[in-house]
This record gives sequence, structure tokens and C-alpha cells, in this order.
Amino acid sequence: MLKKTISAIALATLALGAQAADVVLKVAASAVPHAEILNFVKPQLKAQGVDLQVREFSDYIQPNAAVEEKQLNANFFQHQPYLDSYNRDRKSSIVGVANGTVHVEPFGAYSRKIKAASELKDGATIAIPNDPANTGRALLLLQKQGLIELKDPKNITATPVDIVKNPKNLKFRELEAALLPRALDDVDLALINTNYAIEAKLNPTKDSLFLESGSSHYANFIAARKDRANDPSILKLVKALRTPEVKKFIQDKYKGAIIPAF
Repeated sequence: MLKKTISAIALATLALGAQAADVVLKVAASAVPHAEILNFVKPQLKAQGVDLQVREFSDYIQPNAAVEEKQLNANFFQHQPYLDSYNRDRKSSIVGVANGTVHVEPFGAYSRKIKAASELKDGATIAIPNDPANTGRALLLLQKQGLIELKDPKNITATPVDIVKNPKNLKFRELEAALLPRALDDVDLALINTNYAIEAKLNPTKDSLFLESGSSHYANFIAARKDRANDPSILKLVKALRTPEVKKFIQDKYKGAIIPAF
């Protein structure tokens, strides 16, 4: 009888331990700044029973693919124009989580050959991202500097074929976003996503020739499959990311290169 009682107590203890186990939340992220911000909130989530596991990716395709294929629960690396383009091209069902915006990464232009846009010579080569959302973003920034004019001056998905005025006969080289910093020695100017600029030790506020102002179009947010967007652990993550402590962390660490969007 005593053995049965001990066994029952042991089983009950194991059951309680299983109930108390942390929920594992696997999130894909770009290394900088996304993974850094996620790691900052890990202790807070741990205290709430969520074991946040951050998986770093160096491109913009795999973080969405891993979520769509249910390998990971959510991701943090993209803005809405990029997600719209991804879903349209791949017929996927990834959505931004409600109130999940965290920060804006102002897009910048960099060069090792000139110190101002006015120094661009006739026929200069400009490197821009090759994904549709960021191609348009780069062209809009060049238009704002008066270097080109687009057929539709507000088209966020514009491509080089939409350029109607190009007084300096600029040539465009479309590259994968992650490769843009490496192209700086080979081109006259490169439009680089801020996360990749920071990884390449470029300071957007000091090293860029010109920089995009913060724009809600390009706020980065937590995204998940549509059927997981209201998962309690993901909602806890979103809440943890939108606190005064995280805002201060972003402001102190990135010093204007990354702008809180909440």
C-alpha cells in the first residue's frame, strides 16, 4: 500500500512539473538588431513561463519559409511592404501580429568613393536591393535626393524600369540585400538596409551620405502564420517588446540608427 502511495505521489509530482515547464517559443530573426532586441527580453519572458529561443538568419527568405513550414513559431526582421511581396509571390499565410511593431530602421546610402550625392558622376553605378519592396524603397530615397524621377513618385514597389528621368544616367545593380555592404568597393553608391549596414560596422547616422527619415511603411514587427497570430506566448512576446525598457535599450544601444515605433 505504501509503495502505491509513493508511486502516486511521484506521478503527481511529475505531472505538476510538466505543467510548470516553460512554453518554448522559437523565433527567427536577423542578427542585428532583431536578435539583440529579442535576447534583451528573454529574462522577462522566462519569468512568465516562456522559453524564447532565437534563431538567427542572414537572409530575408528563410525566416518566412521556416515560419510558413511550421519549423519556427514567429519571426522578427521585416516590414509590411516586404511581407506583402513575399505572401503575394509565394501564396503564403504569414501576417503581422496585432500591435507587433517594434522599430524602424532608416534606410541609407553609403559610398567609399564620394562624400556627397552631388559628387556622383555621369554613368555612376548604384547598388540597390533586389527584392521588390526594398528596390522601391531605394528608388524613392534616390528620388527624394533629386537624382531620379519615377513615373509614380509614391510607388513603393517601383523598379528601375519606372524611372522616367535620370539626368546623370545612373546605372543600377540589383543585389541580394545581405551582399550590398560587400559591393561598396565596386560601385559608386550603395543603398543598404540598416541591419546589414550595422553588421558591416557602418554607422547609419555618421557614415551614410543620406538617410531615410522614420516611416511607418517600414516599421519592423513580429510576424506569424495566420493560424498562430493569437498564440498566448507570441502575444506575451509582443507585449514584452513594447515596453519603456525596450525603448530605452534601442535608443541607448543604436543611438538613432534604429528608431522605436511604439
